[in-house]
Amino acid sequence: MAARSRSVLVLTNVSDVTADAVLRVLAERRVPVVRLDPGADLHTDASLTATYCVGGQRGTLRTSSRELDLTDVQSVWVRRPSAYKGPSDLAGQDRRFAAAQAFWGTGGVLSSLPGAHYVNHPWNNRAAEYKPAQLAAAQRCGFHVPHTLITNDEHEAREFTAHHAAGAVYKPLWNTPYSVDGQAQAVWVREVRSPEITEAVTACPHLFQAKVPKAFDVRVTAVRDRLFATRIDSPDLDWRHRQDRMHCTPIDIPAPVAESVARYLTIFRLTFGAFDFAVTADATWYFLECNPNGQWAWQPTGITNGIALAIADQLERGHHE
Repeated sequence: MAARSRSVLVLTNVSDVTADAVLRVLAERRVPVVRLDPGADLHTDASLTATYCVGGQRGTLRTSSRELDLTDVQSVWVRRPSAYKGPSDLAGQDRRFAAAQAFWGTGGVLSSLPGAHYVNHPWNNRAAEYKPAQLAAAQRCGFHVPHTLITNDEHEAREFTAHHAAGAVYKPLWNTPYSVDGQAQAVWVREVRSPEITEAVTACPHLFQAKVPKAFDVRVTAVRDRLFATRIDSPDLDWRHRQDRMHCTPIDIPAPVAESVARYLTIFRLTFGAFDFAVTADATWYFLECNPNGQWAWQPTGITNGIALAIADQLERGHHE
């Protein structure tokens, strides 16, 4: 009897064009794929059922075009699914209740598929998104880490920024949605001086960091032991601010940095990670952060294609990779 073909489950929103690069590779290889945005699709034309009993766990995902036995899922790619917000025809506490039940119920089912290989597991993603945990892990892994302060004490913040004659920067600890007069605003990394700091700092923790005298930035995209590095030359402190002004070229990764990347992925149990570095004129690579689910399709075509192939390999082979 022929073995059943095992499927790849891709969890992402309908507008995620980055996912398309990997899905094209999987289609060329004739790998069965089911794409689902659980935060949205389960309110429209999809359903999810899971059963836990003596003898094991089973479940079924039904969409408008597919019916998937959850025991047949070989790999799960957790890309960019929508947040669980609850059905749009509910309001107030009813919608909040439904959203919470979906987060813990649907999210729990999809995070616990027996035998599935996750890229990355959502719980590992969440653990790796805490910037204080990133900095602590980076130090243990041997990365150069800029002197950093996290505080809600305005006096500590002023003293820290005044101490660094070369300058200090402020970074948000999380990309929390923020708007002014109804217009969405991005909070970029920005230089900050001691006189600017007020008692407003006491409202919440703030991250201040010694400014690295960088010559350029580097993005290292890691897919397990396959590393892809892009040098970024930008006129801005935060190259994300005006990406149309940055210039990207491939760059080699020093062996000690590659070894530290491997140790970092192991600590957080990640298959994928997007590492950002600031590189000084003397070729010192300073760790800035690692996004466990960062965007990568904006890089030069050769690097983007390489990353797509590496992710497709992980999903196709599952735990055999």
